[in-house]
Amino acid sequence: MKRRGPLAPKPARIAVARARLDEFLGDAPPDCTGALRALPDWRQFEGLLLGVADQSPFLWGLVRRDPGRLLRILQNPPEQALDAALGRLAACDRADCTESEAMSLLRRVRQEVALIVALADLGGRLDMVAATRALSKAADRFVDTALRTALRLSRLQAENCGLVVLALGKHGAMELNYSSDVDLVVFYDAAAPALQAGAGTKVNALQLTRRLVKLLQERTGDGYVLRVDLRLRPAPGSTAPAVSIDAARNYYETLGQNWERAAMIKARPAAGDFTLGFSFLGEMAAFIWRKYFDYAAIADIHAMKRQIHAAKGHAEIAVAGHDLKLGRGGIREIEFFVQTQQLIFGGRRPVLRGARTLDMLRQLEIEGWITPDAVTELGDAYVFLRALEHRLQMLGDQQTQRLPAEPGALRDFARFCGYGGISGFSNDLLRHLRAVEKHYARLFEHAPGLDSRAGNLVFVGASDDPETLETLRDMGFRDPALAAETVRGWHFGRRAAVQGPRAREVLTELVPALLEAFSKSGDADSGLAGFDAALAKMPAAVELFALLKSNAPMRQLFADILGGAPRLAQAIAFRPHLLDAAIDRGVATAPMDAEAYAERLAQFIEPPGDIESFLDSARVFASEENFMIGLRLFAGLIEPVQAAAAYSALAETMLRACLDVVGRFFAAEHGRVPGGRCVVLALGKLGSREMTATSDLDLVLLYDFDAEKPESDGERPLHATLYYTRLTQRLIAALSAPTRRGKLYEVDMRLRPSGRQGPLATQISSFRAYQADEAEIWEHMALTRARPVAGDFSLAGEVLEIIDQLYRKRDKAALAKAVRDMRALIAKEKGENRDWDLKLAAGGQMDVEFLAQYLALAHGHEFPGLRVTATSAILASASAAGLLDATTAETLLDALALYGNIIQWQRLALEPGADPGQAAEGVKRRIANACGLPDFAFLERELAATRKEVRRIFREVLTRD
Repeated sequence: MKRRGPLAPKPARIAVARARLDEFLGDAPPDCTGALRALPDWRQFEGLLLGVADQSPFLWGLVRRDPGRLLRILQNPPEQALDAALGRLAACDRADCTESEAMSLLRRVRQEVALIVALADLGGRLDMVAATRALSKAADRFVDTALRTALRLSRLQAENCGLVVLALGKHGAMELNYSSDVDLVVFYDAAAPALQAGAGTKVNALQLTRRLVKLLQERTGDGYVLRVDLRLRPAPGSTAPAVSIDAARNYYETLGQNWERAAMIKARPAAGDFTLGFSFLGEMAAFIWRKYFDYAAIADIHAMKRQIHAAKGHAEIAVAGHDLKLGRGGIREIEFFVQTQQLIFGGRRPVLRGARTLDMLRQLEIEGWITPDAVTELGDAYVFLRALEHRLQMLGDQQTQRLPAEPGALRDFARFCGYGGISGFSNDLLRHLRAVEKHYARLFEHAPGLDSRAGNLVFVGASDDPETLETLRDMGFRDPALAAETVRGWHFGRRAAVQGPRAREVLTELVPALLEAFSKSGDADSGLAGFDAALAKMPAAVELFALLKSNAPMRQLFADILGGAPRLAQAIAFRPHLLDAAIDRGVATAPMDAEAYAERLAQFIEPPGDIESFLDSARVFASEENFMIGLRLFAGLIEPVQAAAAYSALAETMLRACLDVVGRFFAAEHGRVPGGRCVVLALGKLGSREMTATSDLDLVLLYDFDAEKPESDGERPLHATLYYTRLTQRLIAALSAPTRRGKLYEVDMRLRPSGRQGPLATQISSFRAYQADEAEIWEHMALTRARPVAGDFSLAGEVLEIIDQLYRKRDKAALAKAVRDMRALIAKEKGENRDWDLKLAAGGQMDVEFLAQYLALAHGHEFPGLRVTATSAILASASAAGLLDATTAETLLDALALYGNIIQWQRLALEPGADPGQAAEGVKRRIANACGLPDFAFLERELAATRKEVRRIFREVLTRD
């Protein structure tokens, strides 16, 4: 709060205030009075003391009680005065210091701290942030001194005592207000040796806690130190004041509530066994911070705020009698605004896990979750309201945030805050309260009601409501009766996912907004049908319902996906938090190359303590990133060819990570093979960087070792051949074995030498000899798309040299015949007449790929530009070398792009094997649009013509040599 003028007595009471100050100076020892008047800033201090004498009975009482204390305070800067006062608490550690002596000293020091902070605050020497830090620092010292005294008097050791006092609330955040109570939680280690003496651990912990509270809270002739509130401990109605760490851990893991998560954001050790405290809070991180965005926290915290308004009558903004903390637009709303978003986003953004409100406001802006205006307005309001709160509490050392209701008292308080009267004070206060109310309300502006802007929506009873059918028709549903019957079936529990009472309750609130989202998707009927199909496969849906209910943009996105990409929507239905990526600006704009994926994976996955935790985390990461690629493709933010590169880069990253982790765990069991090296060779779509959302991985693992030392050096040694075979088995399992988080990829090792009959891992010398003397043409064709993606770089170089030797001078006619025969064999075994199987269809993707591979093997020895893995790059090089005329090359490249676009969308939108011709209109429209064509019928005609021309070129090129 910016002061509007100096603190001064009310004009009518100046004489009274002057008389009080003169009386004080007259009664003080002469040397003290002289020293005060000799202070360089005495005139300024005198004006401040006159204001205190007139307006704050509590502070004036502290001034009068000890003139020497006042002199000490005014002679030094506030920070030095505070340190000197707190330093006197060291006397409580003396062996002969009694409980009563410690209580007296604690209270006298607290009085001095109260006067130091108040005078520095009122005099403009400490701003609000510095004042709250000073009060929190003092509270820390009081709690620590009281606990050390309790331990000493109980004859228990202070170091590694096995008991920790956590500070929560404003104390924990170092934001303590002037006359606040302190929220403390006492935890103890039941196995701590230091607590086991005498009466035993539990009794000792309880006695220490009670003595701690007595030392701080009991009122004596010197007042009190701190009011202590222990009610933030687990289940305060049924637990003792001190709770064992094991009991607390079990409580939070099984029964912890969202409001307790919010409270624990600010928790920190303030006294006792800090190692125990930090260890416990480390364990609690998983409880407080969820890896997924948690929109249930919004509802719970908003419900708490509504209960406060309902129970205490703070529903309207006012001035007279307004509660600065709990009222509309008050301090609590700013804190809830910050804490809610911390709970939602902090699991994925560790920088949002701080305790201080102003710091986290700024961090939310940096992370892009709130606007600069919100930071400025909420920050200014927070500083203003906290400063008013301090002034209120300085009047009588009472824990109050309620402004005076009587006009005269309110006018006096406005003057105490530096205003000339009520008008300017009220204007500033109302401006800040309204700004807070505005921003706080935006957290909940997307909460849907039970009606629809489009009209009436009623789904109860056994028959259709005519007005509801009309509303659905107006919303764009082509079959409103079917839509009504579908929704009515949900309410009747016809889907297992909506049979629970909580699911139906949330669904009732969600349905109107969800139907509106379907109506805006362009295909309302498809969206509704897709959602119903998803519900039919889901065991539970409350989490998804809560997510959609809390966020309108996310709800609309989901509706669009249901109508345009049902397979993508199915993934969301089973893992709703995949939608987190849709609103996480960092993920939505993140680079999609292998280096960026590796960096994000390293941040996402903590160093694995066991292979299972790594596999679960890797699957979560991959599913989120895979979904994000699909989402960008769906939204038109990237082209299908970019999606192919991104899917491939992600797979390469996961493959490298799995090989690294599996290799380390395997080496821990069996050691390492002397001179051992291995490399993973990617073929197929990964090798050519043309993967789709559902591509499997075609892999070959090659290895080498020192032939003179063939055994590994671990406790359970293995011969190199067996070592790398088992390592390959472990790698395949890491990639493809289903865990509770699903699987990463299907793995196909059939392209290794000799296929299924060959060893799972191949020694490099055997690979070299096989490719030179035994491999068939189709195997060399497959190797045109091969590239090392993981493992030892030096061995990778040797593999590339072997592959390079494939590009030798060949009998082109024999090669062409072998390629034709291979294509015919595949057509015979798998068919080539399914129009939408664009990989195998006549004139489809395989024809183009086989042509490119033929050109690479036939002419790669004379044109090195053909020695690349991507099909499009081979065709472009062939055109540049004159092996294809420009028109033919363009036709093939256009066909390849058309097939790639369609296949990417097929894999994204539809289940495997699904016929796009039978898909919903929204799916057809999006596939056509992705190919740059006006409608699906046009696409069908274009596709037929393209396949016919590709097959003609295929035959022509492979028969001309």
